[in-house]
Amino acid sequence: MTDQAMTNMGSIESDIQSALKRLGTRAMGLTGADVERIVREARQTARRQKRPMCYQDLEDGIRMHRPQLPHDLRWRFAVHEAGHAIVHHVLKLGPIEGITIDMPEGGYNLLSFHRSGSDTLSYREDLLAMLMAGRAAEHVVFCSISVGSAGSEDSDLARATRLALALERSLGFGAVQPLLYRDDKDPTSVLDAQPHLAARIHARLEKALAKALDLLNGNREKLDRLTAVLFEQQVLDGEAVRGILDGE
Repeated sequence: MTDQAMTNMGSIESDIQSALKRLGTRAMGLTGADVERIVREARQTARRQKRPMCYQDLEDGIRMHRPQLPHDLRWRFAVHEAGHAIVHHVLKLGPIEGITIDMPEGGYNLLSFHRSGSDTLSYREDLLAMLMAGRAAEHVVFCSISVGSAGSEDSDLARATRLALALERSLGFGAVQPLLYRDDKDPTSVLDAQPHLAARIHARLEKALAKALDLLNGNREKLDRLTAVLFEQQVLDGEAVRGILDGE
């Protein structure tokens, strides 16, 4: 094989890897069954048109049931997810694998977390700040907050509340009787029944929100840049996100 042929082969392999990475990022949040269905339908489309299946068939299949979001809502999703990514990055919680705002229910960050130090109070408080960072980013950019951080059991506020409650009641970091372990399966009933405990939990969340606000105000240029690129492209893989956040 000639040097030119080897160069061309390397370029083709690089293009394939890049395309697969884009598809993987675009498919964030989908289940294995979803992906299997999309591939099957893409093959059927190509077969009907008597041609090989191509990249666009798969991307169209992924986006088939995702209507275009209104401009203002897409921009808010981009701000919200950029906030999570920046605080996660600044606090060195772990790698960012990708971000998307191309999902029916809104945006999504695919984040990894380092194990080192993860059993400490400071690490868990950093996690709280990251969870509150989407809400904080909306406040920084819009001076208003949407329902995007709340409203469901898997929302940012729900996850942050459960973590703060665990710090106070089961992980040994409570302000009152920290040596007692309580297994609170229903945080709502526990907090509603104990206003003093609820006040301590809320204070932890306020502290985390303040930390996120401080970090985002200190990285406002990166917040604006990541938001703009995410808004335009709708999905970004980890390499693209790191390039923006590291100033490349």
